[in-house]
Amino acid sequence: MAGNDWINSYLEAILDVDTGGINDNNNNNKSSSLLLRERGRFSPAQYFVEEVITGFNETDLHRSWVRASSIRNSEERNTRLENMCWRIWTLARKKKQIEVEESQRRTKRRLERENAHREATADMSEDLSEGEKGDTVCDISVRGDSVRGRMPRVSSIDMMANLASPHADKKLYIVLVSLHGLIRGENMELGRDSDTGGQVKYVVELARALGSTPGVYRVDLLTRQVLAPDVDWTYGEPTEMLNPLNPENHFNEIGESGGAYIVRIPFGPKDKYLSKEVLWPHIPEFVDGALGHILQMSKVLGKQIGSEKPLWPIAIHGHYADAGNSAALLSGVLNVPMVFTGHSLGRDKLEQLLKQGRQSREEINSTYKIMRRIEAEEITLDVSEVIITSTRQEIEEQWRLYDGFDPVLERKLRARIKRNVSCHGRFMPRMVVIPPGMEFRNIVSQDGDIDGEIEGNEDSYGAHDPPIWSEIMRFFTNPRKPMILALARPDPKKNLITLVKAFGECRQLRELANLTLIMGNRDAIDDMSSTNSSVLLSILKLIDKYDLYGQVAYPKHHKQSDVPDIYRLAAKTKGVFINPAYIEPFGLTLIEAAARGLPIVATKNGGPVDIHRVLDNGVLVDPHDHQSIADALLKLVSEKQLWCRCRDHGLNNIHLFSWPEHCKTYLARVTSCKQRQPKWQRSETANPDSESDSPGGSLRDIHDLSLSLKISLDGEKNEGIGSLVLKGQEMATDSNTNQIKSAPLKLSSANESMEKQENSRFPSLRTRKFIVVIAVDSDSVADILDITKIIFEVIKTDNKDTASQHSIGFILSTSWSMSEINCVLEKAGLKSSYFDAFICNSGSEIYYPSPNSSESQYIMDSDYHPHIDYRWGGESLRNTLVRWANSINDKKKEPVITELDSGSSHCYEFRVRDPSLVPPFKELRRLMRIQALRCHAIYCKNGERINVIPILASRAQALRYLYVRWGMELSKVVVFMGESGDSDYEGLLGGLHTSVILKGLSIGSSKIHDNRSYPLEHVIPTDNTKSVECDKCDRDGIKATLGKLGLLKS
Repeated sequence: MAGNDWINSYLEAILDVDTGGINDNNNNNKSSSLLLRERGRFSPAQYFVEEVITGFNETDLHRSWVRASSIRNSEERNTRLENMCWRIWTLARKKKQIEVEESQRRTKRRLERENAHREATADMSEDLSEGEKGDTVCDISVRGDSVRGRMPRVSSIDMMANLASPHADKKLYIVLVSLHGLIRGENMELGRDSDTGGQVKYVVELARALGSTPGVYRVDLLTRQVLAPDVDWTYGEPTEMLNPLNPENHFNEIGESGGAYIVRIPFGPKDKYLSKEVLWPHIPEFVDGALGHILQMSKVLGKQIGSEKPLWPIAIHGHYADAGNSAALLSGVLNVPMVFTGHSLGRDKLEQLLKQGRQSREEINSTYKIMRRIEAEEITLDVSEVIITSTRQEIEEQWRLYDGFDPVLERKLRARIKRNVSCHGRFMPRMVVIPPGMEFRNIVSQDGDIDGEIEGNEDSYGAHDPPIWSEIMRFFTNPRKPMILALARPDPKKNLITLVKAFGECRQLRELANLTLIMGNRDAIDDMSSTNSSVLLSILKLIDKYDLYGQVAYPKHHKQSDVPDIYRLAAKTKGVFINPAYIEPFGLTLIEAAARGLPIVATKNGGPVDIHRVLDNGVLVDPHDHQSIADALLKLVSEKQLWCRCRDHGLNNIHLFSWPEHCKTYLARVTSCKQRQPKWQRSETANPDSESDSPGGSLRDIHDLSLSLKISLDGEKNEGIGSLVLKGQEMATDSNTNQIKSAPLKLSSANESMEKQENSRFPSLRTRKFIVVIAVDSDSVADILDITKIIFEVIKTDNKDTASQHSIGFILSTSWSMSEINCVLEKAGLKSSYFDAFICNSGSEIYYPSPNSSESQYIMDSDYHPHIDYRWGGESLRNTLVRWANSINDKKKEPVITELDSGSSHCYEFRVRDPSLVPPFKELRRLMRIQALRCHAIYCKNGERINVIPILASRAQALRYLYVRWGMELSKVVVFMGESGDSDYEGLLGGLHTSVILKGLSIGSSKIHDNRSYPLEHVIPTDNTKSVECDKCDRDGIKATLGKLGLLKS
């Protein structure tokens, strides 16, 4: 929001028109402005002082004041000013109300977290040893002396060649994902909008640096292809190769497709450039497209390196929440480790916005889709092996706000993993601090003095200097003075207004230095966003107020390539770089400035603390205190010895933030992850240095005295488990399921059976022209099979083309078990052989019909369970779920939830007698995350069943698995679904497949979605061309819909 620089003129105007009111009120004790108004003696001035000067700030009020101040009629002007005061009162009251509500919400959430953490740590309640306490959650020491003592100075790009990396003889394939913003390798338009900023630069430079690192064969940076007319055509190019860091000495043997590339995947509207807030509905489409690229590239790279198998990615690395969600899905279907970097986090932003008090939680969610973003970040905690942060502050103050991460529990789990002791199904990602890198090859520190140059030949000054220098210098009356440089967007959180105020109010600082503000690019202020234009106008008014003309530069345009020259100019004048942001997640500009020999003044909140601890090249300040900012700047520009000492410290230690150093640490972490390639892709040799991803399995007696348990999960808390279980042979559903009972199945799950059938039945999934997936949700399996029968009969009997009939395959995707489906399959007049596959138990199992029914009816996909087994809590998870069910039953004093025997090792099933008595699925999911249990809790069958399955499993992911396993083209898939569905319904809505919405079906399931953390509208594409509605769910309606899709031929 705008600063409060307009307050003085506002107050003066009120005093001019309401002097009498102020005198009257000064004679009284402090009285309520409301009472004064009731007495007819309301004082706008006093109310303004009481309510606004105390800190309330609102840009809209500023605009209103501008309009009001232009009115010459004093009576009308006074009326408008009084109305403004009442607006302030209303907003202030609203702010207080929001503060109270959020305080209550935080208290409730804290108590819930404490209770859940108490239960989660009950099995690991022993005190950590002193050695384990020292093993902190961060992995890099940021204490300047110790780091400098361990890491000798290495010069610039030579470090890359000197990396005696253990990975140099390997051929690694790394996939980076960054979706929003405009990304290209050269001439990046940083600051063009809020989505094209530091993250864009970071991911491009990371990809380029990794591509130049020994052992890395190829790096793909996946982003969105943008063909919009209002952006440059280069953002529509499918592929862009990134130039290596050292092309003249590129020692890494690069094959035909080796190196680093930007790969642009088309998803969402092709002709629109979308902001990150509206990308969420299109994530599934990106995942499907990216999956196709990765599979194709893996095969190509495998052939190039002479391998018989594809070169599988060693990791999928997501950047920001949207890409993190995408990377989680890609990681799951490819079964490779996931790495995540948040850049900025949703919960932290939500906290900051709520503290401002201008918007309620609902308004914030509507504007920023913040709850969808937070859920995506929680998913990354569920799936990620490693989470890379820039600073310890990000871990200790931001990540700990999330349900899925607790630093204390993380240390306990890591201690148990090191001792090979069971973690009882609990998992926590590894938080690693790796500061962003920087390329120092072309950096030349400025040791000269600009005075000598200017005085020596003033007429020829600028003849050989970068053009941006003259663009800045033209603002200054005396360009010889040291330059205070700030480089940031005109965003309120960057706190540039306070910086200008500090400069303007310190006479000594104005006499000694100039101020340069590089605030992005602009053509006209009116064309800027309202927030940015408000900040810029406030700065211009402060310049006018303090008469800073000739002392402050604020050029309208600069190129990204000009930024190094701007740093050089500041260093040449013996100036200072300042980052006064209220909070800075990292502060890459501080690294860039230090590399050019500039001392720094930076906010004490966030990443600059860690940077300063390593570089020791400046001063940290309170960003809210303009006086401390002025004092720090004055100290550095006035004390030349201090300036030189800070410059030298920065230059001597800057190599610790180089890209080679970053990549060295990065690869050490990524390659230490246990590689979980698909079972049919795995080689027999595993990395012996890989960390185990399954701490749930005990390799040592769990009664290790040093890690003894105080409460056993199999002990007293589980006494009620047996009474909850309803065995399969005793299980009977309600009457609306026609009293379906489990029936014994003839199953074959042996690997040899799969291998025997691989060359016969299953390749049909690859050759099908269309795959029809029935994913209609209902509380009756018979109803599902009825609609399946209609679809099947329409295709088989109404399709005149016999060849076309055989080119269409069928898959049944449901929350029901295989035994339940088998019971009514023949009753519905359907044979198992009619289907190509069955996705059962909400996506936790896949079956295929056996071609030899005498041996078995179905073949279980024996490769699928190992594929989704990652972080599956097993029996420990089941015990926790049973305890949760018991607690619900105890509260309601009746058996509300009953455990069923699902017959599956990867699905725990519970029957719900009354869905209205059970907490919504988001609460169960949250409870599991707090206890570090990673799973999907699916509310299904109109809320009457709960299926708990592995975190990597879902019905949507099962379809992608069939693509990876058997080559089933996702663009050929047609998914039939109801108007609503189970709690995993949203996962089936988007993607490359075509969705057919059967109107009138599954309406009863909508109550499952009534209490979501974010509305379905935030994740459903509004202009989805791949979605078709079928208004009539009878034979004629389905026939017409299939005809439109081209599945029927007359």
